[in-house]
Amino acid sequence: MALKIGDKLPDILGVDADGNQVTASQFKGKKVVLYFYPKDSTPGCTAEACSFASEYNNLKKAGFEIIGVSKDSVASHRKFTDKYSLPFTLISDVDLTLNHAFGVWQEKKMCGKVYMGTVRTTFVTNEDGVITHIINKVNTKEAANQIMNEVK
Repeated sequence: MALKIGDKLPDILGVDADGNQVTASQFKGKKVVLYFYPKDSTPGCTAEACSFASEYNNLKKAGFEIIGVSKDSVASHRKFTDKYSLPFTLISDVDLTLNHAFGVWQEKKMCGKVYMGTVRTTFVTNEDGVITHIINKVNTKEAANQIMNEVK
């Protein structure tokens, strides 16, 4: 059963690019943007991450914390973070625990092939860790503006 609006984030979210455990309780009192993306350093995923990075200060001023999640390894996240100077947390979900909990690990189709993968989706919580918004149609180049415009 996928998490939905009104559900609370699980406390244990995963491991960041430095190998540290990340928990929802670390962000109590802040709105969280938890965005799921397919793969580090691909064009769409890079555009999305850079959108959040370029608007990071404005998002922080509005009370948001940004957390990216993909099935990439901690080492991959470290390279991605360093290459693009990403100022926010990336969680490595190699065992797909979060992907399954949030219902974003789904069947996908590309070039006639059917496979399982992460469907790009953004979840936003309130200051108590309760999901208030789910963005299914993410504009990778405008991801930060989507948050600022759609989440009041």
